[in-house]
Order: sequence, then structure tokens, then C-alpha cells
Amino acid sequence: MRGMTPGMDRGGSLAWRLGTRGLAGALLGFLALPPLALALSTRAADFTRAADAGLLEALALSLETTAITAGLLAALGTPLAWLLSRRDDRVGRAIELLVQLPAVTPPAVAGVALLAAFGRATPLGGSLAASGLGVPFTAGAVVLAQLFVAAPFYVLPMVEAFRELDEDLLWTARSLGASPARVFFRVALPLVTPSLLAALAVGWARALGEFGATLMFAGSLPGVTRTLPTAIYATMERDLGAARALAVALMALALVLFLLLRGRQAARLLGRRA
Repeated sequence: MRGMTPGMDRGGSLAWRLGTRGLAGALLGFLALPPLALALSTRAADFTRAADAGLLEALALSLETTAITAGLLAALGTPLAWLLSRRDDRVGRAIELLVQLPAVTPPAVAGVALLAAFGRATPLGGSLAASGLGVPFTAGAVVLAQLFVAAPFYVLPMVEAFRELDEDLLWTARSLGASPARVFFRVALPLVTPSLLAALAVGWARALGEFGATLMFAGSLPGVTRTLPTAIYATMERDLGAARALAVALMALALVLFLLLRGRQAARLLGRRA
């Protein structure tokens, strides 16, 4: 700039770097402090007591239900994301808003809403109960609660991934006689696989950590609906150390699942570059 000396320019740049790094470091430190404190405050004996409190049982149920939820996210969410990416009208925007709704809905409200839809006193819930398929306070309710809260974290990133595809590739495939299904499975889906794995990792992690809607809709019945998050809540009242151990196990499990899916994405990208 005119009238600015080199020394002033260097001083301003230094102040900017220090300011931005200081602010960024403050947030990073805040984000790192709770998991670090949790890990450092947990002792080996806490895990023993956590095992006695049903850690393995809750872990198995969490893995089982979230695996089903992840499968449903991929099977149901991918076609929805594809259809939404192909349209840009009021109906499409209204559907996207509906998909976004669970992300901004308080978990307790989500649980009450699921009860209002599937409770035994409702037409749908009553019909299912009469057929022997009662939903509330069952493992199926756990899966539905997880699916409800995790859907936006999978569908919305996939919509963006499909929209970023090169339309010329899709039209070229169609012009060569490929059917819409073939274009989707042989062209579009392989191109967005890295994004799919990343979105699935986030959706799976969100399902794994779901607590409020699960507690309201499925309860916390040991061996039936008690997942790791609800086990932590139940254990905190009588043994904080065991609750911390359960929390460490949940955090580690979420991290492992996330790294496995994102690791496959990174390996794919590295192989593509090579």
C-alpha cells in the first residue's frame, strides 16, 4: 500500500500471524483438554469395575445397532442423496430442509417425536404392536433413534458430493446407451466413494454417541437397549470412575471406526495419485 513502510508491513503481518495462531490455539486447546483429562483421570481399576457394570454387554449392543444403522444409512440415504442432487426446485429444497431437521432437533425432542410416531397409543405403533412388532423400548427402537439423528450427517454431505460430479461424464455414459441405474452404479457411485466413506464415518460416529433420543424412545434396559452412552449415564450415579472408563471406551470405539473408514478413503486417494 502507498505510504506503508516495509517495517510497518512486517509488523502488521507478525501481529496477524500471532493473533490468528493464538485464537486458533485457544480453541484447539479447549477441544483437546476434555478428552485428555478423561484419559488421564481413568485408572485400570476403573475398567474392571466398568466390566462389572455391563461394559461388554453395552459395547456389543452399541456395535450391533450402529452397524445396522450404518447399513441403513448407506442403503436408504444414498438413493435419497442422489435424487436430491438431481433437482433444484422447491420440492427438493423442502426435502433437504426435512433431512436437516434432526440435526437441529434437541435429542429429547427427537425421542418424544419418535414415541409420538411409533408409541403403542398411536395408529402406526398400535398396528405394529398388534402384529407383535412393538417398537418402543426394544433394540429396534435403538436403531430407529440412531437412524433419525444420524441421517443428516450422511445424506447432506452425499448430496453435495453428487452435485460436484462432472455432468459431462454422466451425460457421456447416457449417450453411450447406459441405463440410469448403470450410470449410478458404474459411474456416479465409484466417483463419490471417498465422500461416501467419509460421510458414513461421521454418521456412524453420530449414531454411536446417540443418547437422548435413545433414552426417551428405547430406555436403558440392560442387555436389551442399554448402549454405551446410556450405560455411562446409568453408571455415573453410583461409580464415577467406572463411568469414566465407559466414556473412554466409547471415545476409543468412535475414533477407531472413524479412522477405519477415513483410512480406507485416504488409501484410495493415495492409490489414485500414484
